[in-house]
Amino acid sequence: MADESDSSDKTEDPTQKRLDDAHERGDVAKSQEVNTWFVIAGATLVLSTFSGSVGGGILMPLRNLIANSWMIRVDGPGLMKLAQTLEYALIAAIGVPLLLLALAAIAGNMIQHRLVWSGESLKPKFNKISPGAGAKRIFGKQAAANFAKGIFKVVALGAVMMAILWPERHRLEAMVRFDPAAILGVTTSLTLQLMGAVVAMLAVVAIADYFFQYRQWFERQKMSLQEMKEEFKQSEGDPHIKGKIRQLRQQRMKKRMMAAVPKASVIITNPTHYAVALSYDRGMSAPICVAKGIDTIALKIREIANKHDIPIVENVSLARALHATVEIDDEIPVEHYHAVAEIIGYVMGLKRGFSGRQA
Repeated sequence: MADESDSSDKTEDPTQKRLDDAHERGDVAKSQEVNTWFVIAGATLVLSTFSGSVGGGILMPLRNLIANSWMIRVDGPGLMKLAQTLEYALIAAIGVPLLLLALAAIAGNMIQHRLVWSGESLKPKFNKISPGAGAKRIFGKQAAANFAKGIFKVVALGAVMMAILWPERHRLEAMVRFDPAAILGVTTSLTLQLMGAVVAMLAVVAIADYFFQYRQWFERQKMSLQEMKEEFKQSEGDPHIKGKIRQLRQQRMKKRMMAAVPKASVIITNPTHYAVALSYDRGMSAPICVAKGIDTIALKIREIANKHDIPIVENVSLARALHATVEIDDEIPVEHYHAVAEIIGYVMGLKRGFSGRQA
């Protein structure tokens, strides 16, 4: 009952992280019927393409063996050399077909999911020896689907064999009187017909089984609302920790701003609630905001400005607009060029006048 309630709570579609974690564990959507189809299709291709070369590659060494049997040495080294010669001949004859079958088996897995390297399935799991889990495997949806697939394949395979072999029944009866060489050609042709029909029939089974297996796998990956919340906390971080990190970042940014205030050319204020520190040197395309703040931060900016003799200009609307539209270390927006240029020109004029009086 607990398992049923747990599964009923999992109503949310899995996240990409959940699917990636399942893949890393080796839990992927996989249909054995797709692998079977690729292997049988590969065997059909091998038989239709390489049957003559394989037969000839095996026939010639055996024929030479029988023809020259009287020359074969029967001592230990002689028999070892004979076995080695036959082994090389066999590998040369069936090596390429076996390689193609191996590639077909690999392709059957690769087409269903990307490559998996996981030792999770090798770990011992106690639920595999649980009577309840065993009963569920025997009487569950997967067992029912496997049973239905088995019945369908037996019936379909029988129907295919009957449809192909029944019209050939008289020729098959007469084959007992045929020359062996002629029988080989007939059986090869009938075998290819049978395998071609089996490949076509199994394609339907493989496609249907893959979609069934994918749906079962997707249902297993579904998440409850609590699991969604936990994953969100793990991926996005705990809100308290995020708040602490945000606070530390703000403190660092405040220290960096205050250290940059002495480099400012002018401070534009509200006059008490807002303060924006701008820096400008000849050759720059536009003034840059090096610090800004409201209330206590604005007061601190004005204190540092007074301490370093940086001009403070009161402009209520401009201070508010700059504080709202410009970020630290960014140039001021174009719409404020004229107003800021007048202020900086005024400040530079004051500095030149002050320098002239000192001279």
